[in-house]
This record gives sequence, structure tokens and C-alpha cells, in this order.
Amino acid sequence: MGRVWALIIVAVLAAAIGAVSSAEGSSSESGRWVGTWTAMPQLTEPGNMPPPPYTKDDLVLADSTLRQTVRVSVGGQRLRLRFSNAFGGAPLPITRVSVALPEGGKAGVSAIRPGTARPVTFSGRSSAVVPVGAQFVSDPLDLPLAPGSVLAVTVYLAEGQASSALTSHPGSRTTSYLAPGNQSEAPDLAGATPVDHWYLLSGIEVWSERATGALVLVGDSLTDGRGSTTNQNDRWPDQLFDRLRADRRTAGVAVNNQAAGGNRVLNDGLGPSALARLDRDVLAQSGVRWLVVFEGVNDIGTAEATQAAQKQIADDLIAAYEQIIVRARAQDILVYGATLTPFGGNTSYDDAQGYREAARQAVNEWIRTSGRFDAVIDFDRAARDPADARRLRPAYDVGDHLHLNPAGYKALADAVPARLLHR
Repeated sequence: MGRVWALIIVAVLAAAIGAVSSAEGSSSESGRWVGTWTAMPQLTEPGNMPPPPYTKDDLVLADSTLRQTVRVSVGGQRLRLRFSNAFGGAPLPITRVSVALPEGGKAGVSAIRPGTARPVTFSGRSSAVVPVGAQFVSDPLDLPLAPGSVLAVTVYLAEGQASSALTSHPGSRTTSYLAPGNQSEAPDLAGATPVDHWYLLSGIEVWSERATGALVLVGDSLTDGRGSTTNQNDRWPDQLFDRLRADRRTAGVAVNNQAAGGNRVLNDGLGPSALARLDRDVLAQSGVRWLVVFEGVNDIGTAEATQAAQKQIADDLIAAYEQIIVRARAQDILVYGATLTPFGGNTSYDDAQGYREAARQAVNEWIRTSGRFDAVIDFDRAARDPADARRLRPAYDVGDHLHLNPAGYKALADAVPARLLHR
């Protein structure tokens, strides 16, 4: 009898293991989590803090509602949110969160469409406390999102964060709203104050059957969108996504913008250096398959304008790119290098002797010819003036001879070969 029971137990266990394996297999085949939107976390500068009364001494967002809109890339049937306290000086006590579709489907509006608000939970609870330096991922939530749609995320903090060190993404190019009290599911916010920054929210992921993976963009203000139109989502990453989703071969590619104005590759500036943030902003993201590195102009522009210093910065940038390539490839991520665009005529970065331009040319030559990147995207060729390769094409120049206007950003988006993102 004992032998019979033993055989029965073995058979039951085998069936259970087979069922689990089958379930895992079907789950893997039916979809995956992929980042559909990201914003690089930064320490908020004093000039970008929430205005009074939402900042008072060392207490931020006490008894306050924050409503933000973001434009996702790929769509999905379920979503989850990432909140970051990477630079917070105290634990972040989130009291309540909800998501909804904004009125008119537009970015930068304070009203939400009636009947679309959904509460967000964390391990089944409506609140969460994010430790200093950490991030929290919400529970999955059923809310179908179409590709390229806009989502409103509303956060209420009853106690506020007990520190003026706040995590944010100042260069949102999108209007958010602060309002007093708990208005987390209000159709519109009473007494709202507009601010063109994102706070606390660092990512949105979707469970998708169609997503092929995420393309992560590491860069500076040129990728963050300085010169683009507030609330119009016409940065080059946005315009690239619009182009990709129009082609069935690339329609499943998510685009994650992990750039910030003033960011550098080698040294911290506005936000940690690209080398320091690679693990958090790229390797730890969900569903990453491709990485574009388009950064280095701020390293060149802030280094001393001497021949020796610029030779050193060019050599150091090349070594840094090698490090990024090695670390990303260890995670089976394809790494594409983008050439640095011109800055001739910019009062801060251009120098009379041309040492910085020589460094830019040296870096671009290595990107183009070294063979170290899996492919090269020639943004320099796309943006430069045919009559003067040191300068931006006048029709693309926002006016400071460094940043691009929406037409210039379209030229960058169009310069990305779609074949690099085919399945």
C-alpha cells in the first residue's frame, strides 16, 4: 500500500510541475512586461522645487495632490508604475495614487475623463513608503492603453516628504498640476497650480502581447527635448516612436527616454554621469533590447578649452563608450552609437582655437569607424549645415547654435535606420 501511495504522490508532483511549467511557458508566450515610458530621476534644483505653499522649509508636498500626464509608447492591457526616491533626503510617504485617461486625451491638462479613474495599490495596500534611495513598483492594474496614448497619474501625499531633497525630472516639457488636499480622483483639480516638471514618477510599464522590447536612449538636453514644444511631445524620441509605430515591423518597439539636460558621460552634472546611472536607467529597466548612446557634448563643452584638455576628454569619452558597450552587451543589449551634433557659434561651447571642435570630430570619427558599436546613427550628418560642418543647419537651430527645434528633432528621428529595430 505504501508503494502505491508513493507512486501516486510522485505522479501528482510530476503533474503539478508540468502544469507550472506549462503555465510559465504560456505566460511567456502571451506577453511580457516592458517599459513604455521613463523619465530619468534627478535631484531637484532649488529653482525647480514645487512652489509655495507646496514647499515649506524642509517639508514638501504636504497634504497635496500632484497630477501629471505622460505619453506612453507601446500599449498594453495592464500597467504598473515606478516611483523613485533615488535622491530623496527622507522616506517618501505616498498616501494614495490613481491613474486615469486625461480629458481629450491630451498631455498637460488637469482634467480627467469621467469614469476612467482607477486606484493604484502596492502589495494590495493603497499607500506606500519608499525608502531613501529606493524605488517602488505598483501592483499591476487592468487599464488598456493604446500605443501613443496619454495617461494621467495623480498622487496624494498626506504627510509630505520631510526633506527639501526631492526626486524629479525637471525637463518634462509637459505641464503638471499641484493642488491642495486629497483630490486624487477628482474630475478636475480645484485651485491647481501649473508646473512644467515631473516629480516622483520615474516609469510606466505595460504587459503587452505585441511589444518586441524597449529601446533606451541615454543622452542630454538634445534627447530630453530642449527646444521642443511644451505639451506637444515633439522631441526626437517622440517623433521616432511615431515613425516606428507606423511600420508593422517596428510597431512593437517601446521608446524609453533616459536623458536629462546638462547630463555628462564622465562626471556628474545635472544628474549622475551616464557611467554612474547606466545600471539604474538602462540595465534595470524592463524588456530592454536596444540602447542608443547620444551623449558627450557637455563633457567636451565643460572641459577646459586647451589642446591637451580636449585631447584628454576625447580619449576619456571613447574609453567610457567602451565601458557602456561592455556592460550593456553583458545583458544581451545591442548598443548603437550616435555621433555628436555641431555646436559652432555657441557662446559657451565654441572656442576660437577650435580645440573643442577637434575633440568632437575625434569622438565622431571613432564612433563611425571603430566598429565597437553594433551600429552607428549619424546625427551629425543629419543636423549639420552643408555649408559649414561646424554648425547646425539654420533651419534646425533653435537659436543658440546647440539645441534643435522640432524640425531639427524630426531630422534626428528620421536618421535612425528602422532596420536596426526590426524583430
